[in-house]
Amino acid sequence: MDTHCHLDNKKFYEDIDEVIQNALSHGVKGFLIPGADFNDLPQSVKLAEKYKEVYFAVGIHPYDIDMYDEKVLQEYINHPKCIAVGECGLDYFRLPEDEEEKKANIKKQKEVFISQIEFAKKVNKPLIVHIREASNDSRQILIDYDAKSVGGVLHCYNASEHLLPLADHNFYFGIGGVLTFKNAKKLVDVLPKIPREKLIIETDAPYLTPHPHRGERNEPYYTVFVAKKMAELLDIEENEIQELTTTNAIRLFKEFSSIA
Repeated sequence: MDTHCHLDNKKFYEDIDEVIQNALSHGVKGFLIPGADFNDLPQSVKLAEKYKEVYFAVGIHPYDIDMYDEKVLQEYINHPKCIAVGECGLDYFRLPEDEEEKKANIKKQKEVFISQIEFAKKVNKPLIVHIREASNDSRQILIDYDAKSVGGVLHCYNASEHLLPLADHNFYFGIGGVLTFKNAKKLVDVLPKIPREKLIIETDAPYLTPHPHRGERNEPYYTVFVAKKMAELLDIEENEIQELTTTNAIRLFKEFSSIA
């Protein structure tokens, strides 16, 4: 399963059918398109309706909080192929330099994140959570607002040990191409500390392409390189990792069970 791939991205417009077929032929059983930008949702729906293996989520990325409107979430959440809320969360990587603007941006990010957690609880769907340089605040919000009741995935898990306790709060850890990078020592070191029943694979395609395809457009087929690296680091067979992460993905995103 590729539990996080932006197949609605313009970089896939010309050859999306080939990309999906290539992944299927290499054993990828399902795809989840996260909601990051409301403008891409029509393309997500189109792909989900065309392919039984494609599902989507609805949400707003922390970079796009000014677009946030719960009415849009409400409009898409009842679609039978919409199986999660997000990607939502906190990202302090590109905060404004002005102190007042910085405080205002953090405050709004938190408000929009909390709103999406509450929405997910209302519709009983798991969360896709984006965390960048905001581990402390993110963990606190997820615990304080009882995100455990719906659970979710820490997308592109950032290797912060501070987030490991969220495994006990019904959260899974999305592992992608970063694991294969030469500078991924922190993630390599923390991987064995994640409960195996909480590991899932993602690509974040078209971004974060794994070795040996760095510099190229990422695509769901490349989950095989992530699985290979995970198997190597955890000293288990590759097919075991594929089965384990597929089982975990189905446990979190129950609708996947109809295609596995």
